[in-house]
Amino acid sequence: MFSVEKACLVVVDVQGKLATIVEESESVIENIAKLVQGIQALGIPLLWLEQNPSRLGPTAEEIAQHIKGQPISKISFSACREESFMEAVKRSGRTQFLVTGIETHICVYQTARQLKEQGFEVEVVVDAVSSRTKENKQIGLAKMQALGILPTSTEMILYELMQRGDHDQFKTILQLVK
Repeated sequence: MFSVEKACLVVVDVQGKLATIVEESESVIENIAKLVQGIQALGIPLLWLEQNPSRLGPTAEEIAQHIKGQPISKISFSACREESFMEAVKRSGRTQFLVTGIETHICVYQTARQLKEQGFEVEVVVDAVSSRTKENKQIGLAKMQALGILPTSTEMILYELMQRGDHDQFKTILQLVK
């Protein structure tokens, strides 16, 4: 079970035009924004990634407006191939990673896979990932599950992290997922 003390959110490459043309883009962006807000309300760190931002553009404003600081720029499809990301992972001190973003079958898959290979517990937030085609999303999710990367959803993981109905942030989370 994921916990507030061990978890970290990884937001992968929800940028520019690509963010608007993936399958179910509006609901995916909305769920990532809810997840970011919920994670921050629970005091959980997040790592925010952008793939080649000078070419692909910035993170969707609906998400970026809720995140303080700067994204980690990357050129590799897997964030784990970037020294700055791996340093941030180490600094976080976290052992559980929730992966969200686009595209499911490329950057999300490769990042989640390499985190898992390094011994971290990894889950993918299924309603907060997407690809340009439904088939590629399904293939990416299937390959991750075959590696032991379990699926979760925005609402499921936020409630899992709270564990109790009397949690200090219950009303905040309830408002986000309503």
